[in-house]
Amino acid sequence: MPDFDALIARLRGNIERVFLGKPEAVEMVLISLLGQGHVLIEDVPGVGKTVLARSLAKSINCTFRRIQFTPDLLPADILGVSVYDQNEGVFVFKQGPIFANIVLADEINRTTPRTQSSLLEAMNDYQVSVDGQTHVLTPPFMVLATQNPFEYEGTYVLPESQLDRFLLRVRIGYPDQEAERRVLEARQLADPLESLEPVLSADDVLALQARRREMKVAEALSDYILAIAQVTREHESLLAGVSPRGCLALYRAAQARALLAGRDYVTPDDVKTLAVPVLAHRVIPKTFRQDGRAGASEGIIRETLNDVAVPL
Repeated sequence: MPDFDALIARLRGNIERVFLGKPEAVEMVLISLLGQGHVLIEDVPGVGKTVLARSLAKSINCTFRRIQFTPDLLPADILGVSVYDQNEGVFVFKQGPIFANIVLADEINRTTPRTQSSLLEAMNDYQVSVDGQTHVLTPPFMVLATQNPFEYEGTYVLPESQLDRFLLRVRIGYPDQEAERRVLEARQLADPLESLEPVLSADDVLALQARRREMKVAEALSDYILAIAQVTREHESLLAGVSPRGCLALYRAAQARALLAGRDYVTPDDVKTLAVPVLAHRVIPKTFRQDGRAGASEGIIRETLNDVAVPL
């Protein structure tokens, strides 16, 4: 049996060689990977969103593709297209960049809703349908998307159906002064990302994901997750509460956090810590606050946690 703690330590340490000063953001991305989900990294430009995504991809010996989302990007540019082979007299499918183990969807909100929706089947069902043919994506498969939440010119708001496919929405924030000094020194001569080597194989990731599914979740904790969801569905400030998919996402994310902590069981703290990043982007508030829809949603989820009794 693999040493799961050692695998996790190697992966975490390799990423943190490049992405400095934000261990919480690294943990969230690892939770998404182990939880077989996708992650939306949302923050202002220049705080390392792309660096975090690329350092994860380079730490695993698997295929990686980066898609730069732009207004003129078409679904075929992502999924692929059937091309007529004159020699064989048949149409041959040419795979698009979505056919990779880890896909970086950079500035995902800069493309049209039509192109954004082309990712839905891949992110939910791990397959792509083109011209009536279904093509299965090779596991592990993970989409890391980035967006700037404060820039509106030339952007398109992600629809609820797209947001719901992300296991987590993560914010990075600015590093402290000491971490930022280390960033300056590390990049004085060269970009350390270029020398980053893989420390895990795709099979190692699959083994970790299988181990995550073995994390024990007490019935009381399952009821705790369901109670949180029920309160959001009845909340007077929400048009729509947490769906069953959201409950399952919180369940899987809590299992992944337990695995990262070296435990084989989930605690109430796992659920409470992950409730906001897992659930806030899945609910629809009736009104906007000064800090926007995201701030309103996060505030409501925090209120909900205060209203639901924590199991002992």
